[in-house]
Amino acid sequence: MGKVISIANQKGGVGKTTTAINLAASLAAIEHPTLVIDIDPQSNTTSGLGIDSKSVTNSVYEVMIGSANIDDTIRNTELDFLDVVPAHINLVGAEIEMIDREERERILSKAIAEAREKYDFVIIDCPPSLGLLTINALTASNSIVIPVQCEYFALEGLGQLLNTIKIVRQHLNPDLDIEGVLLTMYDTRTRLSNQVADEVKRYFDDRVFKTVIARNIRLAEAPSFGKPALLYDSTSTGAKNYLALSKEIIKKNKKLFKNSPVLSD
Repeated sequence: MGKVISIANQKGGVGKTTTAINLAASLAAIEHPTLVIDIDPQSNTTSGLGIDSKSVTNSVYEVMIGSANIDDTIRNTELDFLDVVPAHINLVGAEIEMIDREERERILSKAIAEAREKYDFVIIDCPPSLGLLTINALTASNSIVIPVQCEYFALEGLGQLLNTIKIVRQHLNPDLDIEGVLLTMYDTRTRLSNQVADEVKRYFDDRVFKTVIARNIRLAEAPSFGKPALLYDSTSTGAKNYLALSKEIIKKNKKLFKNSPVLSD
């Protein structure tokens, strides 16, 4: 059964979607079958993987309102081991439509139960909020990756996210774990990045990933071409950073993935 990881932070602009796209692509590049689910109404993960959300007829929206099976929404990507469940702008109204549904917090968890059997990893890109869509993602997940940008106010709002995780553990998903805190937009030239990194490490201690995602032009350009960084420019710093992150996660979960090529390196 695949491991489900949500990428979440209610603060926007922290590299959440960039992480969802490039972590999923890197896991797939190591030949781990990976499914990425775009549950953000902005559908940037969808377009960042080369799919025009306007052309999508079956999306995660149809899954959440109960009019489609998740198998009917899965799309292939350029990478052999990477599939995606796309999002559509209709997802904006999904939370209102879900409000009267029975066990509305568990809709996604139930929907992906069978899909988990086909993939080693399921990566969920959450919206920048702590609403019902994000609650569904956390309820369906084994763990959460929290991207934190190396800029002023990096820790702002994280207390609220941690409280939400605590509530989900208490009432919906007692096994939800923090996979790790990921430092993003790191600029080696600035003292600020180092200060923020030190502050985050003091706050989260050993839950901070060793891998740091550096500021990188190629990484920022890749989504406009509908490609993850490793397909746009595999030699870029961004592509290498996310490949290192994927290997760190695989090694952290070595009991689940004993036959991973990463563990035989």
